[in-house]
Amino acid sequence: MSVQFGRWNFGGVDPDSNHIEKASALIAPYGPDGERRYSDKDVTVLYRGFHTTADSRFEQQLQISGAGFAVAWDGRLDNRDDLVRLLKGVLGCDSPDVSIVAAAYERWDTDCFAKLIGDWAVSVWDSRRHELLLARDFLGTRHLYYTTNADSVSWCTVLDPLVLLAGRPIRLNMEYLAGWLSSSPASDQTPYLGIDAVPPACFVLLRPGKCEVRKYWEFDSGKRIRYRSDGEYEEHFRAALSQSVRRRLRCDSPVLVELSGGMDSSSIVCLADFILEPGEAQAPELDTVSYFNDQEPNWNERPFVAVVEKQRRKTGCHIDAGAQKLFTYELANQGFIATPGDICQESDAARQFANCLNSRSYQVLLSGIGGDEVTGGVPSPLPELADYLARGHFMTLGRMLKTWALQQRRPWFQLLGEVLREFLPSALIALPKQRQLAPWLARSFVSDHHAAMMAPRQRLRFFGPLPSFHDNMRTLEDLRRQIARSAAVAEPLYEVRYPYLDRDLLELLFAIPPDQLVRPGQRRSLMRRALVGIVPDEILSRKRKAAVVRTPFVALLKESEDLIQMSRNLASASLGIVDADAFRKALELPRNDQAISIISLIRTIGVEMWLRHLISQQLLEPGNRDVCSQFTHESISPPRRGGPTNSQLRTISTWEGGETHGLQETRDCGLQRSRHDDSRLEERSSDRFF
Repeated sequence: MSVQFGRWNFGGVDPDSNHIEKASALIAPYGPDGERRYSDKDVTVLYRGFHTTADSRFEQQLQISGAGFAVAWDGRLDNRDDLVRLLKGVLGCDSPDVSIVAAAYERWDTDCFAKLIGDWAVSVWDSRRHELLLARDFLGTRHLYYTTNADSVSWCTVLDPLVLLAGRPIRLNMEYLAGWLSSSPASDQTPYLGIDAVPPACFVLLRPGKCEVRKYWEFDSGKRIRYRSDGEYEEHFRAALSQSVRRRLRCDSPVLVELSGGMDSSSIVCLADFILEPGEAQAPELDTVSYFNDQEPNWNERPFVAVVEKQRRKTGCHIDAGAQKLFTYELANQGFIATPGDICQESDAARQFANCLNSRSYQVLLSGIGGDEVTGGVPSPLPELADYLARGHFMTLGRMLKTWALQQRRPWFQLLGEVLREFLPSALIALPKQRQLAPWLARSFVSDHHAAMMAPRQRLRFFGPLPSFHDNMRTLEDLRRQIARSAAVAEPLYEVRYPYLDRDLLELLFAIPPDQLVRPGQRRSLMRRALVGIVPDEILSRKRKAAVVRTPFVALLKESEDLIQMSRNLASASLGIVDADAFRKALELPRNDQAISIISLIRTIGVEMWLRHLISQQLLEPGNRDVCSQFTHESISPPRRGGPTNSQLRTISTWEGGETHGLQETRDCGLQRSRHDDSRLEERSSDRFF
């Protein structure tokens, strides 16, 4: 994970050197391995490296081509050998990634982006055409932001210089905040009007007076993979997942893996050991980090973590995620906080994690995010049944309705009704309870930004791509939004990689029959069958379980007085986002043994603290500052920049077979990262918490 910043003045005037030096200082913490600069008349590009692979230490960034373009590359190219063969002798197999990307662009122009497999973000300044290209991988794993006006365009891997060097007060993007408070903002949005993110699987073409977004790749809805036997599916899945893990073991320092004791994380660890033993990957060693909370009666993952550690004959780093304040913040007065997801607070768990990273200079962390969503972690028959209905396979539909109804112990016609519901327009369907908005959000705010808060639900159709493919695209969009809200951190500096979100692996999982992934009574059927002999039987045979986490609700009772006091002077209320009276009433509910949406509460508090930080830094435009004039610089301590993000602070979750589900919030309290969109948490949770 490296960082780049660039500025292009359309009028032919060289970028201001003072502006460039300030940008260099702001991005320096994210790129400790030196800086490179490129200048071409009215364009200046900065690149700072964070080297995690052996070849990256010898690459020449920025890559300057004799054809008249410059490439700044932040990423890991997974199909290097394939591209070298396609380029037919232009480069050697030991060429660094950026050289391969530059040669690919010279050969195929913008068509090259679809050929690049891996986690990456790239900018190309093409002096021949006097244009700038910005592109990201299909998932949007690496961030890339840009801002334009009549005179210039600036772009960067992080938001800091685009906000702090804008030369004008910022304007808040209320649609982003609406998305944040309800689920996740769109992956091409930022909290600031006028600053956008390059959308996943797209490139942005920028010329004076022109900004055009084009999609360069998408999943093939017509692709089908059909085998004669289960064994062939198992072999293909095992090979694809192994390849994905191997790709992410491309690192010249020890690799750290989050190990929760569930199937996703355990599979990554066991496959990685299987790959590393004969020396099939670059990483010299693999270690694990696990979180425990002995104060949580419903959470005891120690036996399952121990099973994996016993198999690999190595104990990992164990972090105590015990009691701490979850809802009130004592924030250090340091740095700039770019998004609500960057809110952080000091804790013993955060310090333990930082010490773990620093103990062996880990630079790469493997995460199991996405495993549940794409391998059948949620045992829903709806995609499979909808496929039968859409294709007119009524006899098969009837048989499978009966089978699933017996397994789920409910009437078959009720299950059929749920299938038919997926084909109806959204306007005819009542909003599920877990999707209902927090009652303390201001009515005018909800009315003005209703579309952003209710992520678009595309109805299934009887013609065209299979309903299961539509369901997969919904899942992909949820994952893109989830990844987009995870901000880069600079202290401690590390790179997160996601084996279950490999493009080739997803192409396989999206093309096979749904009944390979989920069968009646067989959640994650393909994964369990394929990994026999690699992952311990105790992990593969774990039963699905669901339990409400007790700790956050107890913490809410303890900290409610502080929250009520805070609610008397809300910046979010001054901006028309929150109804302060309704918020205060909601905080009283747990005292009366009544339900409150913990996820919504965490998000609201995160937005409130972030707004107070912006006000303390005097970054809001004058109108917003006047509205919030009661919040003074002296009364607010902004958060420390660069530590674990708010989306890494807490997991309020349920479990299925050891993998957590719910809010993607971990590490500071030590709970494992989530595997599901927030809305699925409260669907499984009890209505009463005490």
